[in-house]
Amino acid sequence: MRKQTIPFNKIVPNMITSGSVLCGMFSLLLTYKGHFLPSAFILIMAVFFDYMDGKVARSLGGSSAFGEELDSLADVISFGAAPAFLMYAKYMDEVGGFLCVLGAAFFALCGALRLARFNVTHIAGAFQGIPIPAAGMALASVVIADIPLPPYFALAIMTGLACLMVSSVRYGNLKLLRRGCVNRTKVALLMLIVLSCVAVLHEKSPLTLISIYIASGPLGVDWGAWLSTRSDKDEKPNPEEE
Repeated sequence: MRKQTIPFNKIVPNMITSGSVLCGMFSLLLTYKGHFLPSAFILIMAVFFDYMDGKVARSLGGSSAFGEELDSLADVISFGAAPAFLMYAKYMDEVGGFLCVLGAAFFALCGALRLARFNVTHIAGAFQGIPIPAAGMALASVVIADIPLPPYFALAIMTGLACLMVSSVRYGNLKLLRRGCVNRTKVALLMLIVLSCVAVLHEKSPLTLISIYIASGPLGVDWGAWLSTRSDKDEKPNPEEE
């Protein structure tokens, strides 16, 4: 058999995706050791890797079926299993009970179903259901905000996000924004709001910002379309956009 070398432009995006896998694994280990805050921050870091792998793949022309599958597997770990385990260990471990265990498993399961549906549909434009990185980041943001939650309220948050992932509620896709097709005035306004939120709310700012995004779906606000100067019909689906 002839050996085939893997092109450099396909290796780099997959290495970045591997960073997300490592973040998910480190988060699980830190949660197991009881270091909840560092675990949550590592999950936020995984969002950076999840964003950059697709961006680099597009810029280098390195999108591939392998990268698509690896990206989904990374998301299941970093934004499905890891945040569910973090939420369970932080708020529900002392109470325990089968219902709490089932809730954590339900979140991870819905995340996997969400990714599987995305991989076979490839619908252009807005996301169908909240993306799993946003759902996982929401759980991590709750831990970062250090809000004292009753166990069953934490369970309700996890269950609600799980249902949103497999729902048909449309959420804005910011990854479709391209240079030269962005309303700069709106971007500047949005950045001002984000910076103001960080300056005023500090550790509670990630939870506030992701809560606004979560609410935007049921309210019918498409942030991607609002910031873009192009229409949905101009966009083409990319298998590594989740």
